[in-house]
Amino acid sequence: MSDTISLERTRALARISNLDALYAEADRLAVTPGWIKREKPVLWREPKSDFLPMHWRYQPIKDALEAAGGLIDVALAERRNLILRNPIPDNSFATTRTLVCAYQMILPGEMAPSHRHSSHALRVILDARGSFSTVNGEKTPMETGDVVLTPGWCWHGHGHDGEEPAYWFDGLDVPLTHLFETMFFEEYPDKYEPVVKVAQTSPYRFARDAMASALDKARPEAEGLHGPRIDLDAPDMRLMGLSMERLEAGRRTRRQRSTVNRLFVPVEGRGETIVDGERFAWQRGDCIAVPCWHWFEHRAAADSVVFEMSDEPLMRFAQYYRFEVD
Repeated sequence: MSDTISLERTRALARISNLDALYAEADRLAVTPGWIKREKPVLWREPKSDFLPMHWRYQPIKDALEAAGGLIDVALAERRNLILRNPIPDNSFATTRTLVCAYQMILPGEMAPSHRHSSHALRVILDARGSFSTVNGEKTPMETGDVVLTPGWCWHGHGHDGEEPAYWFDGLDVPLTHLFETMFFEEYPDKYEPVVKVAQTSPYRFARDAMASALDKARPEAEGLHGPRIDLDAPDMRLMGLSMERLEAGRRTRRQRSTVNRLFVPVEGRGETIVDGERFAWQRGDCIAVPCWHWFEHRAAADSVVFEMSDEPLMRFAQYYRFEVD
């Protein structure tokens, strides 16, 4: 038997008499030589994101959602939303590499069906009076200025008891879930999860007034990297960083970059964010995307409050976090 194996090995080695034959054998074995040149290298000197810095304006998207109100029924479409797709090749939905965002609208009297998924989600409520969220059977308000959480695999739906359409900004880590290949999704068996408890306060709701009070007590950041800021603690969403920052009129943050994907939503005021020299003049409700390793700074033209979501906790946990400042 050993003589037969040795003969087969000798013949196989004889077939690999030049590089072309070696590469053909490597292909047959489903391996790839580590020394060859590749169109996209395996390693490079520093991060270079395929994703673009972007600015989405709330008002025209809000107008489009208003038009969609007469065309799309949430009972059939699950959610009436417009997703912020970064316009790079072969990307159908992601806003940054790990995060996706959307603007969503619900009409008075509507109920969106309940479902759950692996990905974590949140809502920044932009214009709403009388809307609500139901998470694991608990119904809580969603009012203008609130931030509402939906941790992964929690049943959740929403509805509207008010008189005017409600609008909000959605943020999810769906692209990250896709990268991990760990997506699960399930519709609620009876379509709408029943309400078992009604509460004004919830660990899944950061109310506007409570955040404003906390910002009043927040101390200015000594290095000028950001204004007074509070972290929104989300222990069930540990890979996502959430914060609210106050920028007084005339405030300019220091130019900085990091390995973090960041999304900013001004909930009050107006100003501009400069990303690698490109100026994005924003106002309330807009969204600014700053992908990994892009220089950025904020300049407030009026007293402003800015919400931020990012993947910073993930980058720190993986020890991929790097930071530079001018």
